[in-house]
Amino acid sequence: MVRQLGELENAIMTRVWRWNRPVTVREVLLDLQSEREIAYTTVMTVLDKLHRKGWLRRERVGRAYRYEPVSSREAYTAALMNDAWATGDNPAAALVHFFGLMSPEQREALRDALRVAALFPSDPAPTDSPPPPGADTGETGPGPTR
Repeated sequence: MVRQLGELENAIMTRVWRWNRPVTVREVLLDLQSEREIAYTTVMTVLDKLHRKGWLRRERVGRAYRYEPVSSREAYTAALMNDAWATGDNPAAALVHFFGLMSPEQREALRDALRVAALFPSDPAPTDSPPPPGADTGETGPGPTR
C-alpha cells in the first residue's frame, strides 16, 4: 500500500523528480529556503524518512549522501490511485464519481491513455480456445472433395 506523501515530503520529492538526478541534502535545503525557513536537519530527516519508505535510494559520497528517486512521479500517482480505488466497496461507482470530478483536459488525457493502453493489452488472448467462426487462421484444410 502506498501512503500519500506529507506536505514537506511532497515538496522534496517534487524537486527530486524534477531535477531527475542524485541530489544532496544541501541542494534541497537551498532550494526550499527560497520559499520558507527550514533547517538542514529537517531536510536531512525527511530525506532519510523517504529513503526508509522506499521512495528514494541513496549512495554515500564522502561524508554526505546523494539521493535519487526509485520511481517516477507518474508511478507514485498511479499507485495512489490504485490504492484509493481498491479501498471502496464499489470500484465502478468510484470511477464514475472520479470521472465526474475531472476537467475536460483530464478527460482528454484519460482518452489518450486508454488509446495507448489498448495498443498494449496486459491480458493476452488465451491460446487454447478455438478461433471464432470464419476466422482466417492461415492453415489449409483438406482439399476439395470429389
